[in-house]
Amino acid sequence: MAEHLTVVDHPLVQHKLTLMRKKSTPTGQFRRLLREISHLLAYEVTRDLKLVSKTVETPLQEMQSPVLKGKKLALISILRAGNGLLDGVLELIPSARVGFVGLYRDEKTLKPVQYYFKVPKGLEDRTVITLDPMLATGNSSAAAIDLLKKAGAKDIRFVCLLAAPEGIARMKEAHPDVPIYTAAVDQRLNEVGYILPGLGDAGDRMYGTR
Repeated sequence: MAEHLTVVDHPLVQHKLTLMRKKSTPTGQFRRLLREISHLLAYEVTRDLKLVSKTVETPLQEMQSPVLKGKKLALISILRAGNGLLDGVLELIPSARVGFVGLYRDEKTLKPVQYYFKVPKGLEDRTVITLDPMLATGNSSAAAIDLLKKAGAKDIRFVCLLAAPEGIARMKEAHPDVPIYTAAVDQRLNEVGYILPGLGDAGDRMYGTR
């Protein structure tokens, strides 16, 4: 596996992803499955977080026990579909700070257009986990990370549900220092920039808007 790419091939992730791919899966179940998968992806992306020892008192005695080092993590949702992953990751890391990057893809040029940006302070001292279910062309993801780096972020990780080879290549070219965590790498993009075989538009399927 490429150093910058981790495919989370846990059997539960793969099973739930298959259910999400089915076009007959209803909106409510799709959202629930995405939240469940996000828990499992979060375990992988946080596996190497640094720890320090802290003195705690159990019901029986005092001891040194590990806790996370440094400032609270920052979770950044790339709107709107990123919120589906955000909900699940927040359940696992409820103390995390949360930010949002609003980008939409121009359907003619496939280029990202920014309409919102609000992130926590002190990104330079935080591990920043960027969330977007689909890494398709990679243009929006690369643009979002450009903005986060301008805001001071240094330790950035990108989490998605599905990735296309084109998006992986674009991210590696633009941000080789940002590791990608995904549940699957699909075949390719179609002529309008959708992942094949994919699962359709993640935002539309989450919110029932199409």
